[in-house]
Amino acid sequence: MADALRLRLPPRGWLALAFGWLALGVLAVILAGETARHDAQAELARQAEASAALHAAVLRSDLEKHRSLPVVLAQDPEVASLLLTPSPADVELVNRKLEALAGQTRAAAIYVLDAKGVARAASNWRLPTSFVGSDYSFRPYFTGAVSSGDAELFALGTVSGRPGLYLSRRVVDGAGRVQGVVVVKVEFDALEADWRASGEPAYVADDRGVVLVTSVTDWRFRTTAPLSPDQRQAILAGQTLGAGALAPLPFTATEGEPRVLTAAINGPESAWMSARAPTTVTGWTLHLLTPVGGTVRAAVLSAQAVAGLLVTLLAIGVAVLIRRRQLAAAREAAEEQARAELERRIEERTSELRRAEAGREALRDELVQANKLATLGQIAAGVAHEINQPVGAIRTYAETAAAYVERDDPAGAKRTLTRIGDLTARIGAITDELRAFSRKTTAQPTPVSPDAAIDGALLLLSGRLRASRVEIVRAPGPEGVEVIADRFRLEQVIVNLVQNAVEALDEAAAASPRLDMKVTARGKAVQIVIADNGPGVAPEVAASLFTPFVTTKATGLGLGLVICRDIVAGFGGELDLKPAKSGATFVITLRKA
Repeated sequence: MADALRLRLPPRGWLALAFGWLALGVLAVILAGETARHDAQAELARQAEASAALHAAVLRSDLEKHRSLPVVLAQDPEVASLLLTPSPADVELVNRKLEALAGQTRAAAIYVLDAKGVARAASNWRLPTSFVGSDYSFRPYFTGAVSSGDAELFALGTVSGRPGLYLSRRVVDGAGRVQGVVVVKVEFDALEADWRASGEPAYVADDRGVVLVTSVTDWRFRTTAPLSPDQRQAILAGQTLGAGALAPLPFTATEGEPRVLTAAINGPESAWMSARAPTTVTGWTLHLLTPVGGTVRAAVLSAQAVAGLLVTLLAIGVAVLIRRRQLAAAREAAEEQARAELERRIEERTSELRRAEAGREALRDELVQANKLATLGQIAAGVAHEINQPVGAIRTYAETAAAYVERDDPAGAKRTLTRIGDLTARIGAITDELRAFSRKTTAQPTPVSPDAAIDGALLLLSGRLRASRVEIVRAPGPEGVEVIADRFRLEQVIVNLVQNAVEALDEAAAASPRLDMKVTARGKAVQIVIADNGPGVAPEVAASLFTPFVTTKATGLGLGLVICRDIVAGFGGELDLKPAKSGATFVITLRKA
């Protein structure tokens, strides 16, 4: 048959067939390569966005750990005593406390400024570069905290010359007069080293485009876009930057999708995928650069190889008219190989999706834990006040017991020591609850008493509730009822909801602030109802209340209620805002155990 065709086709016919096959092959290779390039870039962009979100979550966790320090120290009685009536003993006591805190939290420096901006105590008081006695009244973090209560500033240290984020909080007396400012400096050397080891350049830029935290040291204090002279002057105010500062980065990120840029980073010029993610600092955005070349090039070459193979198979299909029997076996073998390759790729993709799902669950647990630690920072002052009261009473009862012993009155001494034991048990209950609340749990639902979770939440918030004069009204619920949940994660949800209600009541300045809490059981469901008589939630906000980053708070992230609903959903339950004539009513619905 081949001889017959060869006789029928003139030489020009075979030449035209060869050129046609070559043109078709080139076109197929080009189209397959472009399609594979687009798909590979889209997949790489998704992976880069996920990696950027993970980097941002780690940064948020690190910042939230340090944000609670100035808040707690601003209410510390020893710091207040140092600023009000300083003495050598007070100075040494606070110096040692700040030194210990800096070592435990890995803060770069912690120091206390008086109302004039002069450092009275510092964690580095033993070092030749000690801040004690230095005047920092010109620093924006001091003036900002004095005027608005707290401030955050990323700048170079005037003594160390090292970059870091300054977190400040003002200290006021009982009359509301400013006594000083507590400052915590956070440096990101360890975080930048981790980014650098990953092989993917990362940097954080503020709302003006100035690079602050970066894995590439030369990029620090450079900008993502050119600045005007007025912008440069405003940024340089209060800073001590070098001559190369505020110069544009050696590349410009594109705004299209996917965002691909070309830059020479640690080597020859190559392509990079740019991804972004928000952080907890207002105006800060994390940027991550992922190398494009190897991944996309491999995908393009693979697609071109497959396209070339398909065109070749098509050509072979035409040749089947000449040698049908010989080519049939080869085609079946090629199809079997293609099926095996497809099944292998499907299996690989399935494994990747399983790993991605596991990573998502781990990230969700980290976000829940970060929310819990942030909540602890907010209630720390109330817990400290709640513990200080019985500690003071224990001191008084101890002196009374000594007096009874001196008077040979064992009965009186016994009564006093019994009171001391009761107060010690009260302190132990508070600290045990605080420690259990902060522990990272595995979120394995078990039978839990909802009343026990409410008791734990109210114990943690007792100091905060007394300070706000909110009346807690608990209606009697069914006895012995239990729900399927995790005790401390359910407690975390209740703490968030009660704390939101107290803040709303404080802002509304209600004459008789009140919070109603009750547990009801209906069939196989149990409901925990938390209702306040505050201003309620506006309809336009209620419609998107459980959407990420939607908040009515000036300093809120809009993630608290989202995380709470996610926790409850993990128990197989629901968290909803119910319509109410006045105030806000949140209902947690869980399965009965």
